[in-house]
Amino acid sequence: MQDEQALVKRAQEYDQEAFAQIYEENFDKIFRYIAIKIGNQMEAEDLTQQVFMKALKAISSYKWKDVPFSAWLYKIAHNQVVDYFRKKNRRPETELNEDITSVEDHPYKAAEFKVELEELSRALKKLTHLQQEVISLRFSCEMPIAQVAIIMGKKEGAIKALQHSAIQALRKHMVVEKNA
Repeated sequence: MQDEQALVKRAQEYDQEAFAQIYEENFDKIFRYIAIKIGNQMEAEDLTQQVFMKALKAISSYKWKDVPFSAWLYKIAHNQVVDYFRKKNRRPETELNEDITSVEDHPYKAAEFKVELEELSRALKKLTHLQQEVISLRFSCEMPIAQVAIIMGKKEGAIKALQHSAIQALRKHMVVEKNA
């Protein structure tokens, strides 16, 4: 954590390489977190970029609190997702056909990923808010239980129990989804 703290301090002093390293180390995890939450890969990419833009603007006011810096990034990401759903519920949208505009190297893999992401997103929406959060942090962000406990403000035992019930519920919803 000492190295991370030094890296953040450099970024706060406008060291572009330091912020670039923070970006590289955290982009994929933040993207997966957002993609699982909203179920749309292209919008998740946009929101992830917005998270890092906000982090860049606010990093000078960041205060070290003996928790991983990524916890601050996840808080920004969580707020972006909340804002995304608020805006989405206010205005009607027409969904673009991403298959037509896709320029992926492997369109079948991209389509398969999209279907799996949509199925998982639908199943996750049937879980409680806390279950969704623990699944996102533990598996899409690959965080250890201790870090999830810090971010969620709970004890490790509570996170383990929550994770277990979330997996059971998710498994149940996924089976129902496949059989529907």
